[in-house]
Amino acid sequence: MPGGRLTDEDRQHIAAGLAEGLGYAEIGRRLGRPASTIMREVTRNGGPDDYGAERAHEATRHRARRHKRARPPAPPISDGGHGRDPQAVQNFTESFIALLVQQGLPRMEARVLACLYVTDSGTLTAADLVQRLHVSPASISHAVAFLEQQGMLRRERVPGARRERYVIDDEIWLRSILASLRMNEALAAASQRGADILGAATPAGARFESSAELLSLVSAAFRQVVEQWQGRSARRSVHPPGD
Repeated sequence: MPGGRLTDEDRQHIAAGLAEGLGYAEIGRRLGRPASTIMREVTRNGGPDDYGAERAHEATRHRARRHKRARPPAPPISDGGHGRDPQAVQNFTESFIALLVQQGLPRMEARVLACLYVTDSGTLTAADLVQRLHVSPASISHAVAFLEQQGMLRRERVPGARRERYVIDDEIWLRSILASLRMNEALAAASQRGADILGAATPAGARFESSAELLSLVSAAFRQVVEQWQGRSARRSVHPPGD
């Protein structure tokens, strides 16, 4: 939300704006907030005819306290020990989640991915994820569907049971890079078509021509990195560490 959370003063302005008969868009413009923020604030606190700034502020504080009690932070869960400091693992996991979110992954999907990533097995069931993350099964299901679509995990049937488990492996980022490579090559091809159609001698065509050149260089670099990684992986499989 631009500017952070709504303050008591913001709510006073909202109440004054409603009393003047202003719309959500105009109130938001005066406060530097999206109209959708104003609409949600008013709707959840009595509507335009019954909105009160002090009552809304107190209701928001009450909801925050209730949410905090209902959703305590998930405690560190041991994953086999190995002499690890559980709190250090938890702190790292939270920082890794923040990094994934910063890179564009939705927060719930980032939490599921990180939870799988820090386990030695790389495998958890939906029930395991619900217990560790303190979220609903529906939240896990939606996050898993998204991550599976992105090639970041796969499903397996638990032997002798009807349950599924979710698995990541050492090639998670390789698949992600390959997916990015496919998208990059599609953009390069489209840019070249744009240059051909618009004419490379025109400003618009030249723009597409330049984009196609850059994207092609990126694709070539990606392919070189993938080939190097696959070569190293093959050598490790023949000569495992410690041999």
